[in-house]
Amino acid sequence: QVQLVESGGGLVQTGESLRLSCAASGLTFSNYNMGWFRQAPGKERESVAGIASAGRGTWYTGSVRGRFAISRDNAKNTLYLQMNILKPEDTAVYFCAATNRGSINGGVRAFDYWGQGTQVTVAA
Repeated sequence: QVQLVESGGGLVQTGESLRLSCAASGLTFSNYNMGWFRQAPGKERESVAGIASAGRGTWYTGSVRGRFAISRDNAKNTLYLQMNILKPEDTAVYFCAATNRGSINGGVRAFDYWGQGTQVTVAA
């Protein structure tokens, strides 16, 4: 059974940083492209960042490029998202997801396995 468990969310002030983690089990982690997504209240889930299975390719949505960094440790079966210079508009539930059939910027439908999410709240 595939499990993805996010952690590291919380309440921060504008301009501060957070590091999210996603622990994966039940799959051969190094075979999967991984992604971070977020969903704000009343909005659709959107792609934030993606990373290829071996970690050599990354992708970011425009609003976070230069502020967020996605990385992975295949030896630890863990995905990370370093979020810097956080803004109130970054407030959302953040999800990690895995796919072995889709591209890292393929959007929600390209990913097969999802975590339960972790709340990130950025106060103005």
